[in-house]
Amino acid sequence: MLRTAISCAVLLMAAPCLSAQESGASADMEAALAAGWKAGFICSATFNGGQSLSEIEANELDGIYPDFQEAYDELPAARIDRDAKLVSVSWSQTLPPRYAFWRQGYGCTQLPIGGQATLVGYLPRFTAWQPAPQTDASSAIGSDVTITQKTSYFQTLDAPVSFAFDGYTYGDDTRTSAVVVVADGQVIAERYGRGVDAVTPQRTWSVAKSISATIIGASSYQGLFDYKGRTAIAAWETPGDPRQSITTEHLLHMASGLDSGARGNRTDRLYFGGGRVTDHAATNPLETAPGRRWKYANNDTLLAMRALRERLGDDALYHRFPYEQVLWKIGAFRTTLETDWTGDFLSSSQVWTTARDLARLGQLYLQDGVWGGERLLPEGWADYVS
Repeated sequence: MLRTAISCAVLLMAAPCLSAQESGASADMEAALAAGWKAGFICSATFNGGQSLSEIEANELDGIYPDFQEAYDELPAARIDRDAKLVSVSWSQTLPPRYAFWRQGYGCTQLPIGGQATLVGYLPRFTAWQPAPQTDASSAIGSDVTITQKTSYFQTLDAPVSFAFDGYTYGDDTRTSAVVVVADGQVIAERYGRGVDAVTPQRTWSVAKSISATIIGASSYQGLFDYKGRTAIAAWETPGDPRQSITTEHLLHMASGLDSGARGNRTDRLYFGGGRVTDHAATNPLETAPGRRWKYANNDTLLAMRALRERLGDDALYHRFPYEQVLWKIGAFRTTLETDWTGDFLSSSQVWTTARDLARLGQLYLQDGVWGGERLLPEGWADYVS
């Protein structure tokens, strides 16, 4: 029998929820952010995703926020330096182009507005890197499983999976690029579109938040981080700062009480402006007591990962931990967490992965945090995060 526990990974090539900007912007700032969108998205989709420029224009660049559209339309073509792994977009008569630079394991990082290209020399890098597999032909997702042959499961799922790609059955103007369905640790349905295949990483958008929570769970299981304890973020350690009462659990629950704008989903100056987590996410004041209300907030996830970095006190460990202790252990070799230019993970949104890697993550949760006989997450973590 087909078990009721199923891991299903679906990637939708859609822009993030549209709403007013986090705090408004001048015409110059809109131009800078639009240029950052263009440079950053072309960089990531080129060097993480291996997409052609025409695919990038169809899958990435046509979903820009409406409030940036006018400024975006005035931008010149991006310059792509494939040897240097650098993308630049000019936007100002007085400031340098917006730059995005790719490194192995860090993906593309946007330099700050006004930053010169020479700044890439100061960006963090790995001294060694475990290479990803050259091919990913396996249809086995879990541990110690056999490949499922074509059975009635495929035939039963063929229609509902196909409907995901027609643009209307599951919602008007939906744009699905990948569907993977896993049961009993094995792929039983899989389909791709829009130039994407089983080995093509794509931007997760906010699915990244679940990856961040998984990383924090793994660090907690290893005794490296107390997610129920006070964050102890250095920016809040001035005596009397009321934000000292915020715990990482509050951040995981999006219950920090911090101001995150009207909706909490617009962190433009971080995602497209080359801003730092410490300059933006960590500077907001309280607007209600921690733990008193839920409010969507990209910043809460960013701050949870910042708290982990400060607790570990070792940037090399912080940057390698997601890969060595979670992703590589479950076979997710094609997932990349991007960072700001000082090395903080922007893993509330800016993560690139494949549908199969997301299915592996789902399978890890179905197995209560155990993979190949090794426990990676605290017992019951799946129930806790749900």
